[in-house]
Formats: sequence, C-alpha cells, structure tokens
Amino acid sequence: MTRIDVDILVISLNSPLLVGVYHKDKLIKKYIKNEKTSDILPIIFENIIKNYTIKGLFFANGPGSFMAIKVTYIFLKTLSITKQIPIFCADGFYFNQNSPIKASGNRFFMKKNGNINIKKIENLDGLIKPFELPSILNKKIFKSKVEPLYVLPAV
Repeated sequence: MTRIDVDILVISLNSPLLVGVYHKDKLIKKYIKNEKTSDILPIIFENIIKNYTIKGLFFANGPGSFMAIKVTYIFLKTLSITKQIPIFCADGFYFNQNSPIKASGNRFFMKKNGNINIKKIENLDGLIKPFELPSILNKKIFKSKVEPLYVLPAV
C-alpha cells in the first residue's frame, strides 16, 4: 500500500474536537469527536500514523479551553520533536468566522483589530459560529513560533 503525504489540522478549543487530514492542501478526511481531547487525540493519531505519512502539523492555539489547548500543544509538540515534523499554529478565530469564543459563564473571547479581549455577552443570537475545518488548508495564516495562546479572564 502506498502511503500518501498529509498535513494534519487540529482544532480543540471547545467540543467537538476537530481533526482534518489534508493532501495537497485539500481536506480528504475529518474526525469530529465529542470525547475529551486527552482521551481521543492519541487514538485519532494512531489511526492517522498507520495510514498516512505526516508532513506538517497545524493547530488552533487558542483562545478556548485551557486544558484542551495544553493537551493539544504538548501532544503535537512531542510528535513534532520525536518524528521531526514541522509544527505551526494560528488563532482559533480563523476557524469560526471570527465569532466570539466561549471563555466562562456569559463571557466570551472576541478579536477586534488584532486584539483579543474578553467581553460579557448576554444575547448570543446569531453571534456564535461553530468551528469548522476549512476545505483548503491555507498555510499562509499559520506561524512557526508555536506556543499556546492563553488569554486569561480577569478575576
């Protein structure tokens, strides 16, 4: 069996976890899972590694669930180091049409003019868009300085 070269995109900022497999920048397979990121990410990657040759790792580095961001970052960074696969990240707003991202309670992360802030939103009608795996992987939006994007709410 000939293995094809792929890039992998992980969006784990909230549920469900989204993992896209891209060949020549086109989405060829997607995983959508509601399990905990720490439980399901290794299982998904076990399947991917069996069937494909990973050439690049891409992920949404925040804002969102701090635990999921940490787990994803550590998992992908470890895979990057051990398998010598380049890793890249972009903020999550690219994957939900720049809509608010849940922080806690009725507070949401919002991005305006390149700045991310937390705002209280009472009426969410039509504001929240789901995260989506793009059909085409636009590598230009990703950066190689990879670290989690933690925007901590004021206490």
